[in-house]
Amino acid sequence: MILGGLPDLTVVGEAADGGEVPAAVAAYAPDVVLMDIRMPRVDGLTATEALRAQPHPPEVLVLTTFDADEQVLRALRAGAAGFLLKDTPPAEIVHAVRRVAAGEATLSPTVTRKLIAHVTSAPGPTGPDPRQERALRLLTGLSERERQVAVALGRGRTNAEIAGELFMSVATVKAYVSRLLTRLDLNNRVQVALLVHDAGLV
Repeated sequence: MILGGLPDLTVVGEAADGGEVPAAVAAYAPDVVLMDIRMPRVDGLTATEALRAQPHPPEVLVLTTFDADEQVLRALRAGAAGFLLKDTPPAEIVHAVRRVAAGEATLSPTVTRKLIAHVTSAPGPTGPDPRQERALRLLTGLSERERQVAVALGRGRTNAEIAGELFMSVATVKAYVSRLLTRLDLNNRVQVALLVHDAGLV
């Protein structure tokens, strides 16, 4: 109902379960999949992971009543471009779909706060942390400027804010973000931010 009457958005198909998602995506080739987490057999997180592992997948915007930290992290690590709670106002859901379709990641403010709080308050590992070691190894290969942009993404900065902080144009920031995604083999800026958090740089 929210999306169906908009002139610039078309609902091309629906799936009742995560197991139906791959066939529906193959049949309808959507730009964005609005994914519910709780479904009868195959949940939305599993479906997101399977979908994002395919070549040239659509963007995924996760919509749920739940905002548990592990669900947020799992969805975003799988490559979801956004995570919204179902109590998000309809106009914001529409805006999020448009942003994700345009290649921008989007998170509800509540989820963003919880994500940052979770990562920054998590106790340090007692031994070697494979995730941190991998993150540091990937980030070591970046240039100093690329690393600065990555850290700014980890702090949740917008392109305009990064441009102001690093004395760059917004277009240059966008170019750096695109370069980071290619060099790090990631899907979106949220995954860059998670990598920076994994490395302990913010």
